[in-house]
Amino acid sequence: MDLPVARGIKAKATIRKARLSDLDRVTEIEWSVFNSDQLSRQSLRRYMQVPSAGMIVAEESKIITGYALVGLRKGSKIGRLYSIAVDKSCGKRGVGRLLLEASEQLAKKRKCTLFALEVRADNPRAIKLYKKNGYRLIGREDDWYEDGSAALKFEKAL
Repeated sequence: MDLPVARGIKAKATIRKARLSDLDRVTEIEWSVFNSDQLSRQSLRRYMQVPSAGMIVAEESKIITGYALVGLRKGSKIGRLYSIAVDKSCGKRGVGRLLLEASEQLAKKRKCTLFALEVRADNPRAIKLYKKNGYRLIGREDDWYEDGSAALKFEKAL
């Protein structure tokens, strides 16, 4: 995937399309990062293969350090960041930002003009990332996650 390297990023990750050989590592990251609402290995596998989704990974020194999953419905102008996760040992290096920018590029390539996402209301680090990258808060959904937590809804024009 051709992406400009963002200024201020410390990560030296390569962003590329996920492969089935990445499934074990992506599943490991998913289950270590999220305490609830984890995607199953079977779901992650399916998303890697269906045309209505795009999954990308960040790879550093041949190790997957994060992934992003983008929903891309045929005929829709709205892309959706369905999931994004970075290995906890790679925090604060810009991997999440690289994945977010790459996700937006993926949506743009599919002719999306809007990018939407939900984030846990108790995740200030992710909220800061989205706001810093031009997302605007458009709503809140109480009891959104399986543990009863609320979600904040954000969107960005592409």
